[in-house]
Amino acid sequence: MAVSTATAPELTHEQVQSILVKPLEAVSQFLAAGPRIFDTDGNAIRLPKLGGATSPAWYGENEQITNSDVDFDEITLLPSTIKSVKTLTRFSNELARQSVVSLDAAIKDRLVKDVADKLDTAFIAGTGDAGTTPVGILNYAGTQSVATVGAISFDALLDGWALALGANVNLDAVKWMMRPETFVALRKAKDTQERYQLTPDPTQDGVFRLFGAPVIITNRIPVVGTTTKTTQAVLADFSQIAVARDQAPSVKILDQTFGDYDQQAIRVTARYDAAPLNPEAVVILKGITA
Repeated sequence: MAVSTATAPELTHEQVQSILVKPLEAVSQFLAAGPRIFDTDGNAIRLPKLGGATSPAWYGENEQITNSDVDFDEITLLPSTIKSVKTLTRFSNELARQSVVSLDAAIKDRLVKDVADKLDTAFIAGTGDAGTTPVGILNYAGTQSVATVGAISFDALLDGWALALGANVNLDAVKWMMRPETFVALRKAKDTQERYQLTPDPTQDGVFRLFGAPVIITNRIPVVGTTTKTTQAVLADFSQIAVARDQAPSVKILDQTFGDYDQQAIRVTARYDAAPLNPEAVVILKGITA
């Protein structure tokens, strides 16, 4: 019988979309925040960005206009050195036959979460590992920052807003990203009459917004230090962050590789990269006492 899309162990593009790509975008906090995603064919992708400004001036009638050269700049995503996230899970054929739950669905959910966690760790706090993994948003070059915040306060948040507004951010795409204890410290803020400043009515559901922008709560932002522990928070226009995605994230059923053990396996591979199109649209609040 001829091989078909129904019998081939390599899942079709539509199946990969529903099994891996779409759930991955939903589970990953960074991908769900709304960066611009570009699919590639596995090769590097170059994205143009604005270079230096020209020098317009006022001229009178018949005056010669001074020539101004335009500088071009670009960012490169998914260079050949970027590695892939890969995972493989083996299971016995007995378990596949006797499981009282949908084993493939359970494994899929597990793999999607694990891959999303790995990507979020890199996208948020990654150092790049000498160009082999994505650089995280906390380590982008050229970002703006509010230094030595200390105890988190609403004034520090407004200082971040001032920098972001000066970078012409898209207000509809701006989001906060911070650790749980940082957000809770803000939730504990009270006025002189002991009234909470965020969601004053304790019977109401928590509103995860600060000065109108949604808040992403994540433990991927590290805490550093021993005696004096500090952390960071981010205010970013995610529409000005680009994510390159290898066009063929792969989910493969290995039903023969471990045949001598009477086992099957599911292998998942995914390759991503990220970088800011406008680094100044990312504001880092540094030195927050944890």
